[in-house]
Amino acid sequence: MLKHRGFPGRLPGTDYQFTIRRANPKGATPLTPRERYRDRRPADKRADVGFLRALWECFGDQPFERGNLDAGRLGWFLGREVKPAEDSFDPESYEALLVLDVPVARANFPEIFEGLDE
Repeated sequence: MLKHRGFPGRLPGTDYQFTIRRANPKGATPLTPRERYRDRRPADKRADVGFLRALWECFGDQPFERGNLDAGRLGWFLGREVKPAEDSFDPESYEALLVLDVPVARANFPEIFEGLDE
């Protein structure tokens, strides 16, 4: 399992986890899309912004390996802002390649991209 050095482990000042410390010996937790409802708590929304900002700052629009990124946190974005980068996507693999869908991310989280050149 690839450990993304420099990627924040959690949202600062909270227990919202962004990465895991070690691989699960029984296999990776499957990535499954999770529904984001409008009535989510403000803290959950801040965690979404923090995680997506970290993805943008670390990887930009380039494909990246799932590695030690938290499956639950990725699930909030899977199929919308984060998409499989290859046709042979395995949701139960730590080596699965993902990519940030920048136009969708800009539309749903404009605050992350404010002040950046197009």
